[in-house]
Amino acid sequence: MKNNFFLKILGSGFYTGYIPFAPGTFASLAALILYYLIPGFELPYVLIPMIVVFAAIGIKAGDRFEIMYGKKDPSQCTIDEVVGMWISLLFLPKRLNYVILSFIIWRIFDIIKPSPARNAEKLPGGLGIMLDDIIAAVYSCILVHLIIFLF
Repeated sequence: MKNNFFLKILGSGFYTGYIPFAPGTFASLAALILYYLIPGFELPYVLIPMIVVFAAIGIKAGDRFEIMYGKKDPSQCTIDEVVGMWISLLFLPKRLNYVILSFIIWRIFDIIKPSPARNAEKLPGGLGIMLDDIIAAVYSCILVHLIIFLF
């Protein structure tokens, strides 16, 4: 990890993992800003490959971050929040109110980790780091779509 600047910057969610408070929230916010400001980023043929690539990088980065920081799911590793935020935004129209709703619901689900996300968190290394957030993000995405559909 010492010499892998690329893995470190992505694994830390564009260095948000080094913010001393609420690094997961800042990583989610960074992901949301990229999504919102980059034209076409919301298109499924752009967003889905980004999610897949960042999830794969996240597994490797998670493994490395656990070794580097000597603990399970270190707070410096926030690529899982980036991926989770993007999953929460899947198939949504790029409207500010939907993006804000998705951000709020994503953060709630990421914090409470409904089952089986809580169990996935116990998996070893980067897989556990990524999978719990992916599950929580799928729940978030479904709820956001239900809210938009119903209201």
